[in-house]
This record gives sequence, C-alpha cells and structure tokens, in this order.
Amino acid sequence: MASLNKFLWLQRSLIRARLYYYNRIWGMSLHPTVRMSMTAKFDRTYPRGMHIGEKTYVAFGAAILTHDMTRGMYVDTVIGRHCFIGAKSLIMPGVRIGDESIVAAGAVVTKDVPPRCIVAGNPAQIVRRDIEVGPYGRFRSVDAPKPVVADAGEQALRHG
Repeated sequence: MASLNKFLWLQRSLIRARLYYYNRIWGMSLHPTVRMSMTAKFDRTYPRGMHIGEKTYVAFGAAILTHDMTRGMYVDTVIGRHCFIGAKSLIMPGVRIGDESIVAAGAVVTKDVPPRCIVAGNPAQIVRRDIEVGPYGRFRSVDAPKPVVADAGEQALRHG
C-alpha cells in the first residue's frame, strides 16, 4: 500500500512558505521551527499580535485570535516554546500560553495558561500540572529509549 510519507518534503515546503508569508507579508512573529496544519487559522485582523515560540505545533482546525471586534480589542496573543495546540481548539485574544504546555483538542482557552500544564474543556481548565514535554509538545516519556527485549525464540536458544 502506498504511503503519504513520501510527500513529507512537499508538506514541509508548504509550511515553510506559509511561515514566510505570515512573518514577512503579515508581520506575525512565528518562529521558523513552528509546525502547523494547513487548516490552522491565524487571525489576520491584527497580525502583529500573533507570537508563537520555537518548536510549537498547531494542529488542524485550531484558531488563534488577536482581536475582539465587539470590545474593540487588538492585543498580543502569545504561545510559548515547545507547546502543542490541539485540533479545533480556540485561543482567545490576549491569552498567553506558557512554555511546554498542551492545549487539548476542542479546548476554548479564555485565560492565561501557566508553563508545563495541560488544559482542556470549554472554558479550558488545567487538568494536569508539571508535565515534561519536549519539542512540539511531545511527552518526554514517548521519546525515551526503550529497553531492547530479545525475541522469545532467541531467549530459548540462549538458555538451551
């Protein structure tokens, strides 16, 4: 069966082009290592208010706002480094998400998120603190080396 992994070069090229477009044309502040889905939405009404830190991932359908038309607000929305913004989540204007935090899928973030926390729900609330994540909000335990376990047949041969 064919795999879409052979097109990763194309996806990465499109993301680099999108980062260039947002940073140079719209004046956003997105770190060059940010990864985002092609369907992630960034507010272009006040683009200079968009700030995303290094090695952060924004999943599909997530929307990050920097303005509120009803209140006449045009404020900075800041997402720290090594964060994960889940699918279909909504980050409201003026919110600051601390480094190494995770926003769960579908969360509506209306208040600041402290560093190293997981938030979920509508409105988003902290569900876990003091988490340890690496780049792109991946849990460190996922990337830790796994012990090598010998095959059962191999063990039988060794022990006779």
